[in-house]
Amino acid sequence: MNEATSDVILARMMALHPKIIDLTLDRVWRLLAALDHPERKLPPVIHIAGTNGKGSTQAMIRAGLEGVGKSVHAYTSPHLARFHERIRLAGTLISETHLTEILDECYAANSGENITYFEITTVAGLLAFARTPADYTLLEVGLGGRLDATNVIDKPALTVITPISVDHEQYLGDTLEKIAAEKAGILKRGVPCVVGPQPEEALDVIEATAARLGVPLLAHGQHWHVFEERGRLIFQDEHGLLDLPLPNLLGAHQMQNAAAAIAALRALGYGETACEAAMTNANWPARMQRLKSGPLIKAAGPAELWLDGGHNPAAGDALAEVLKSLSPRPTHLICGMLNTKDVGGYLRPLAEVASSLTAVSIPGEANTLPAETTAEAAEKAGLQSSTAPDVEAAINSIAKRAPNARILICGSLYLAGTVLRENG
Repeated sequence: MNEATSDVILARMMALHPKIIDLTLDRVWRLLAALDHPERKLPPVIHIAGTNGKGSTQAMIRAGLEGVGKSVHAYTSPHLARFHERIRLAGTLISETHLTEILDECYAANSGENITYFEITTVAGLLAFARTPADYTLLEVGLGGRLDATNVIDKPALTVITPISVDHEQYLGDTLEKIAAEKAGILKRGVPCVVGPQPEEALDVIEATAARLGVPLLAHGQHWHVFEERGRLIFQDEHGLLDLPLPNLLGAHQMQNAAAAIAALRALGYGETACEAAMTNANWPARMQRLKSGPLIKAAGPAELWLDGGHNPAAGDALAEVLKSLSPRPTHLICGMLNTKDVGGYLRPLAEVASSLTAVSIPGEANTLPAETTAEAAEKAGLQSSTAPDVEAAINSIAKRAPNARILICGSLYLAGTVLRENG
């Protein structure tokens, strides 16, 4: 078998529903029943929702559990370079042969019925998890929570809600309260929930849902606290104080994600060894990732080259803070975004720290914002802007006029995935 085998089946799956996103659980329940309910046969599940930080928090929880010898399944989306990244079986990315077999089985069991790509591939992940021994299953919500295809676990071991902000308004609602209600849909009666820092409107909704369902909350600012002191992460909860290394992942916002991961590990009964492993061993691509090899590095010459997949206003704020914390160096952005995003909201904080922006369209992405439109939005945000036909051309242009620059490719996980594939 070769990599194209799973690609062919995935392409078929794209044609099973006219919409990419159509939030309901009916089709998922139908297919799970046809496959004898794999969702009921999983190792203990930790279910993670939120607008920002889901993937980073999941990566740190996984690093912590694996640091004390536990085997962990992990499901995440979207993928960056290859679909296989979405399904990690007991610590290892699913093989091409296994993925092809699982996809084929789900496609056959679906019998040509309507089902979205995300729904059927999520079921494939659950089927793979159910058939592979492990100690835990980490499930990252794709969109929202209440009607997300991952929300089929009756009794997870723990739920986690990372910071909520406005995103995907066309699907989740146009207020923080409505969006929070969708995220809080992963809460299950009696199952503890770790809650990261939240706007007051979002926390009110989460607390009301928890009260109705008898959910014990472990909320930031109430049940646990985190701060940095002398280059260390200090975490405190009712069990005591932990003095830990700063997280591997860059940025002040990663302190909060790290603390949510620590709170989750503590809720599961793990101590300092697991929490330290969460800080030192976690890796999450395209989250302020420094690129150090590949053809794009050659194009950049002496310039630094970084990659980040954040794409909403909260991510723009966090990214600007990270850039302010780095050693002084002129920063030039290469940005490509989807037409479903708040481009101005994302770019405004970055205009305070960047010298210029070169806009690109995202290759092969139907919903890409044209480079010219991104450039116009950058100008409105106060950024000197231009366009380029692709990322490599943008790097070449910046490297010629600013050879000692810090170049950051940003704006979309889809763009980040293209960069990682082409630079591999």
